Amino acid sequence: MPTTSLSQADGGVGVKNGVNYFGKKNWVGAFAVPAAVVNDLGFLQTLPDHAARGGIVEAFKVGLIRDSKLADYIATHAAQLAGRNKRIFEKVIIASARLHLRHIATGGDPFEMGSARPLDFGHWLAHKLEQMSNFRLAHGDAVAVGLAVDARYAAARGWLKLVLAERVGRTLEILGCDTGNGENNPLVRRLLLRDGGKAVLTGLEEFRQHLGGALTLTMLRGWGHARETGDIDSELMRRVILRSTTAE
Repeated sequence: MPTTSLSQADGGVGVKNGVNYFGKKNWVGAFAVPAAVVNDLGFLQTLPDHAARGGIVEAFKVGLIRDSKLADYIATHAAQLAGRNKRIFEKVIIASARLHLRHIATGGDPFEMGSARPLDFGHWLAHKLEQMSNFRLAHGDAVAVGLAVDARYAAARGWLKLVLAERVGRTLEILGCDTGNGENNPLVRRLLLRDGGKAVLTGLEEFRQHLGGALTLTMLRGWGHARETGDIDSELMRRVILRSTTAE
């Protein structure tokens, strides 16, 4: 019975029930398909704004890679979502849960035994930022940074139109997320700038190790469409990260 927007929209309808330990993400836990999940939307009304935001970010993520209509809906209604419009908020959480459930039930690899984590767009950076912040940075806020950076990287590689990458960042900022400029959360900017952007890049290696040695990232190739790639230019990624902080 998940009680947060993040768990109702994403984690609670999946197979992972983990806790952070030894400074690592989901280091200890159980991995099993549940017999049933009860999403009581009443719980969502008790959440503070920063906790409510996490599920919306994950819903935006899955929309960007799987459902252009959902991504459009969130982008169009970002201000109302930030204002906690009950009807819109619940509609987005339900849509996200359905997309995550569809992947678990029909995606063919619910335990991620292969080389890819197809729903983890933006998560290589998110997991690293959480770890570097000693988990002071909430998962949803970290994912927002990852989405914005990876969208800009995809644009820099020519995989995504720049106007779409900019729409990703703008939507997240309207939702109240800080994607690197430090206006809402100076911690994010400090982490991204550490060691000239090289510190967070170690997250790529850690992501690769988690996947058994093969680096495979989910990247955007359009609004609502994803591509999997192991071709990551780490120096270009570093420059994209630095530009996201408005650093010279």
